[in-house]
Amino acid sequence: MTPTIAPRVRTLVLLLLAAAGLLLAGAAPASAHAALTGSDPQQGVVVDKAPTQVSLTFSEQVSTSADSLRVLDPKGKPVQRGKPSNVSGTTYAVQLLSGLPDGTYTVTYQVVSADSHPVAGAFTFSVGAPSSTSVSVSGETAGGGAVGWLYGFGRYMSYAGFVVLVGGAAFVLACWQPGSGVRAVQRLVVSGWLTLTAATLALLLLRGSYTGSGKVGDVFDLDLLGQVLQTKTGAALVSRLLLLAAAALFIAVLFGAYDKREEDEKRDLTFGLAIGGTVVAAGLAASWAMSEHASVGLQAGIAMPVDVLHLLAVAAWLGGLTALLVALYRAPADTPVDTAAVRRFSTVAFGSVVALVLTGTYQSWRQLGSWSAFTDTRYGQLLLVKIGLVALLVGVAYISRRWTAQLVDTPVRGSRQAPEKERVGAGAGDAKGGSGASKDAGASKRAAQLARQRAAMDTARQKRERDADPHRFGLRRSVLAEAGVAVVLLAVTTVLTQTEPGRTEQDAKAATSSSSSTSSSGAVTLDMSFDTGGEDGKGVVRIDLDPARVGANEMHVYVERSNGRAFDVPEVKVAFTLESKDIGPLPVVPDHITTGHWAANGVQIPMAGDWEIAVTVRTSDIDQTTVSKNTQIG
Repeated sequence: MTPTIAPRVRTLVLLLLAAAGLLLAGAAPASAHAALTGSDPQQGVVVDKAPTQVSLTFSEQVSTSADSLRVLDPKGKPVQRGKPSNVSGTTYAVQLLSGLPDGTYTVTYQVVSADSHPVAGAFTFSVGAPSSTSVSVSGETAGGGAVGWLYGFGRYMSYAGFVVLVGGAAFVLACWQPGSGVRAVQRLVVSGWLTLTAATLALLLLRGSYTGSGKVGDVFDLDLLGQVLQTKTGAALVSRLLLLAAAALFIAVLFGAYDKREEDEKRDLTFGLAIGGTVVAAGLAASWAMSEHASVGLQAGIAMPVDVLHLLAVAAWLGGLTALLVALYRAPADTPVDTAAVRRFSTVAFGSVVALVLTGTYQSWRQLGSWSAFTDTRYGQLLLVKIGLVALLVGVAYISRRWTAQLVDTPVRGSRQAPEKERVGAGAGDAKGGSGASKDAGASKRAAQLARQRAAMDTARQKRERDADPHRFGLRRSVLAEAGVAVVLLAVTTVLTQTEPGRTEQDAKAATSSSSSTSSSGAVTLDMSFDTGGEDGKGVVRIDLDPARVGANEMHVYVERSNGRAFDVPEVKVAFTLESKDIGPLPVVPDHITTGHWAANGVQIPMAGDWEIAVTVRTSDIDQTTVSKNTQIG
């Protein structure tokens, strides 16, 4: 690297790393990828009688421990008994002590979502009437603090190590095989292996505290480590370490015996390294795909191989770009990166971009679910930033391709024979002078020293001439710019993997909004279209239930035509069913009040839960139908 460019490169790299650090430091604690979508009792509700249990429903399955769900009385004393249990699907419950007095109770939860991220939160409900409480619910977070920051940094370094390891090795094997003997490229790939290994070990140690207490002192707790090893994420990290052992053997062969083989042997070895390296690289990528976003949600069987392909394309592009940058700046004069190698990498990079666009489009659809999620969710906003950075990176890569098209190899003009001739001439002169053996030895030593100096000067001159080529200089600058954008892109991607998917966030907001609306209004309104199949048998039935909680409720039923006009039908019946508790159907026959209006007082709801309300409408002696909807009551 020339003296004038080296300080600029170092400064730019430091600035880019600082930007990446700010992105990581400025990110909120890892958002849970499982969201709380419902609870029984609901948040903020007032129930007449103390419930026997508290249940929470999440958007996906979660892992619980003995202290995952806690219920605290107004004084902060736990009132739950036993461990949380999975009562059905994504609903988890904990039993409560009997005879709880009136007052406000606090429910706290800390679980781990199926895609490995911790989720915590808290809410309150009241028995009889609200009261003051000594429990604060504002500080319930997961994945934050020093341990959360270290875990996020470890994730970033593991991604960076994977990209450099896989992409650098692929660049050497597929694009520039003479690079296997270049010390700077060897150090780059080995540093990727060391970074990924160290980061994986750190994540394994941090995992227990990250999903639990968040205390730095628990990082080296062997009991926690044993629990982590029994989880899906722990198994993925251990598998990654085993694959890294195989990767070490691959590196040893690539940078050891490979460059010294004959051409025939090298072709066979290249094939073997390509197959083995692809298997190891895919296995490393799968250690992420099988334990994070891709492993849960829609079409997980398709999403996991797509995610593996996405990670491999990222590594081939960005890792190969890093190796090319090192080769352009640090390759020795006698082993310059040639035009053919740069053009081969350009082809590989183009294929990687195509793969990234296809796999990224699928992943975006899977994680967002709607166009509005791009702007309404943090995941969507970060995804827009990532798309912008990728577009910028592609633009700079296009400039690099233009420089590559104009690149011409500069022939290496050596003068290795001149020192040899001078050395022979010097020996002959000394022989003619007959100055003795000591003078011959001294002259030979001096000639050899001069020869080394001339060789070094010749090498430096060749490097200056090659670097002075405007096309090569332009390529170096554009590749450096690409690498700078890649550093920031990798940081944004790391934050994105720790952010709640847009689809989940919108579902959680909808559930919270519905719950808040129900709690604030104190009533539930359901509209259901019906068609009995007979003459004048189409319309809409509306159910109003007030206050929609455990105990006595007032119910109104309205029957209207499609144009909104009320009309009478011979009979209307209502039934309530709580399938999760095998309660019901509980029949209610409302009284006719006026045209299109029926009502019933004292409708008893024995337990809070997700109730099905079924309405049977009869429009003639033989024409009737039953329509139903589910709603949270209590």
